[in-house]
Amino acid sequence: MNLGSLKSDLILIITATIWGLAFVAQRLGMEYVGPFTFNGLRFALGSLSLLPVIFLTRKSTSWENNTGLIRSGTIAGIVLFFAISLQQVGLVYTTAGKAGFITGLYVVFVPIFAFLFKQGRTSNATWFGAILACIGMYLLSVTKNMDINRGDVLVLLSGICFAFHLIIIGKMTNRFSTTWLSLFQCVVCSILSLIVAGIFETFIISDILSVTIPLIYGGVFSVGIAYSLQIYGQKNSLASHAAIILSLEAVVAAFGGWIILNEVLSGRGIFGCTLMFAGMLISQLFTKKLT
Repeated sequence: MNLGSLKSDLILIITATIWGLAFVAQRLGMEYVGPFTFNGLRFALGSLSLLPVIFLTRKSTSWENNTGLIRSGTIAGIVLFFAISLQQVGLVYTTAGKAGFITGLYVVFVPIFAFLFKQGRTSNATWFGAILACIGMYLLSVTKNMDINRGDVLVLLSGICFAFHLIIIGKMTNRFSTTWLSLFQCVVCSILSLIVAGIFETFIISDILSVTIPLIYGGVFSVGIAYSLQIYGQKNSLASHAAIILSLEAVVAAFGGWIILNEVLSGRGIFGCTLMFAGMLISQLFTKKLT
């Protein structure tokens, strides 16, 4: 492993840690404000947090090398909007720990989508990992009475959107400035979220002030810093390799939910999480060995 790849891996690990704890912040935010209000404000904060970085690096950024940036940033922002909206609404009905593991299934979705859209060959390991992950999700989300939490379904759909977002970012990272691409997608996501919030939710200043800390963490750290780190980290990393590192957010989310929110998983749920995480790992780590 060269120094560039090692640096990218460390950056992606930091990103996964920030995102894992963001599930806790997002869950806390739902106690006072609506999901679209929370997302709109946190992505607005994330956008603002990027402005000083852009100002300091303005001399090193040439617009000649950023042709198509607005269009690409808008596409990434729209996909991110659907992903984060489904996740945030899902968190109203499920726990941070469960949401972290279910969202992490994008690790399995990335190579499968690459196969479906004829962008790469999907290995036997990926299919085996997908089967394990599906069994794990069944144990985690479907009760003995065959009921499934609608929050888990929404988070699963968000995982599919996150897989598309990861693939899109992987194609854009070496074409555009990291901070500018991150800014455009955050602005688009914020605007779309606030529009929906304005239609379906009510803005109450006192409630918004009650979630100041979750908003700052979710905005400045999870959005402004982490999404920029993701783009930077993927510059020297394949989408599938980045996905397996970023899947660590599921573990961080589970521990964060347990320690901070006192969330407890049943034995069935823990076994389901174990199978899901094993599926995520197998689908990436043993690809070459099992093909």
